[in-house]
Amino acid sequence: MLWTPELIQFLEDAPWPATKGELIDYCDRIGAPPAVVKNLLEIEDEDEIYESIQEVWPDYSTEDDEFYYDDELNEY
Repeated sequence: MLWTPELIQFLEDAPWPATKGELIDYCDRIGAPPAVVKNLLEIEDEDEIYESIQEVWPDYSTEDDEFYYDDELNEY
C-alpha cells in the first residue's frame, strides 16, 4: 500500500467514521483514481471502523500540524 498526499486527499471529505467498504463506496461515488481504491482494498480488517483519515494513513498531516522548520522559514 502506497499512499501519497495526492491520493489520500480523496479521503479528506469521506463520511467519518467509516468501514473499509464504506470508504471504497465513497471513492467510487466521487470518482477517485483506481490507486486509491487499490490501497483501500489492501487494508486487511474488513469490519474495523476508522474514525479519521489518520487511522487509514498515520503519516497524514493536517493543517494543524506544526513543522519543525516553520519558525525558521518565517524569519526570512
